[in-house]
Amino acid sequence: MDSFSHIFSFRKYLVNFWNIGVAMIVLGVLSAVYFGIFGGVWAVTGEMTRWGGEFLELFGADLSGFSYYQKQNLNGTPLTRTDGIMLIGMFVGCLVASLWANKVKFRLPASKIRVFQAIVGGFLAGFGARLAFGCNLANFFTGLPYFSLHTWVFTIFMIVGIYLGVKVCNMPFFKPRAKLVRTNGRGCAIPLDKARAKRHFSYGIVVFALFIAWVAYLIISNPAINPKDKQSLLSLALIFGFAFGFIIAKGQVCFTSCFRDLFLFGRDIATKGAIIGMIAASIIAFGFVFQGAGIKIVEVSLAIVLGGFLFGFGIVFAGGCECGWMYRACEGQMHFFIAGITNFIGTMALALSYDYLPSVLVSGVKVNLLEVFGKLGGLGINISLLVGMLCLVLIYRYFFFKRSV
Repeated sequence: MDSFSHIFSFRKYLVNFWNIGVAMIVLGVLSAVYFGIFGGVWAVTGEMTRWGGEFLELFGADLSGFSYYQKQNLNGTPLTRTDGIMLIGMFVGCLVASLWANKVKFRLPASKIRVFQAIVGGFLAGFGARLAFGCNLANFFTGLPYFSLHTWVFTIFMIVGIYLGVKVCNMPFFKPRAKLVRTNGRGCAIPLDKARAKRHFSYGIVVFALFIAWVAYLIISNPAINPKDKQSLLSLALIFGFAFGFIIAKGQVCFTSCFRDLFLFGRDIATKGAIIGMIAASIIAFGFVFQGAGIKIVEVSLAIVLGGFLFGFGIVFAGGCECGWMYRACEGQMHFFIAGITNFIGTMALALSYDYLPSVLVSGVKVNLLEVFGKLGGLGINISLLVGMLCLVLIYRYFFFKRSV
């Protein structure tokens, strides 16, 4: 592998993993630029819900009578929607990064309990995310910087769900059993097959070349980029999607770990990186809003509370959020492939049952911080809340290790 990869001066960035804190900050900045170009936040479960609906339509289902699917707008296909092609780009980015890191290997779940967790956790995460009209992206990482109060409500109850999920998964019944790993006698794992690593790196280059060809085709098909013409933005959506997926896989970014690792081990690298990334995104997004960009405001309701809690518990129980199961499934981990499938099923279950939910659960009030406190005041409140969250993380970490002494 060494002789092969030294051909590339960027081996450190193409093969090795990245610092998760830095990856979080980069994703925050990149997501804000995405917002400025596309007029919407980087999100995935909304498009996943459309994919679920289109899957049902393949079997003759008539979804015209379901209001949730009408809200999600099933017009077009994943290849003609910017959200759809961005999500496909994420999978491609995850796959390329995993191949270059030699992480792709077919792996079955460690136990039946893990399969159970993937099924239940994936379903709860998908159901909860769509009940709250967003997952850890649209309602947390790319939600908090965009001045809608509902994202703060979601975040609070998501953290509560994560905390409870950590407690449940830490019970002896759910704890994984330790396995002996043969080493080379010096405490290191047996060296990887260099030929296999070289082969996987080559596969990654092929997939990346096909990706470049696809981008070139889209550019040739729509050479004049116009923000008002979504079709002209497909090439940019694919590039952004690839970048999101690549960074997620290289940084091993799973937003579940932001608080799960903090609660379990006092590890705050991912949490601090995410908050700093959101502070940067909030400032950049404010610039776009100041220039007239619109933001999505969702009602603060019991659905946000319940959805946030179910989502937080579900991602811990499943072992990963949408970003987490995405890159791990691309690595060949069947546990997360199962979690991803049941996540889709969860979105379908919510969409099909949404019209039967009591109105008291889904009705609420929209609160735009920029309207309530004024533009500069709203920005100040949002930044202050994010800084306050960062301080709470640092305080928790301090007392966590103080108790351990």
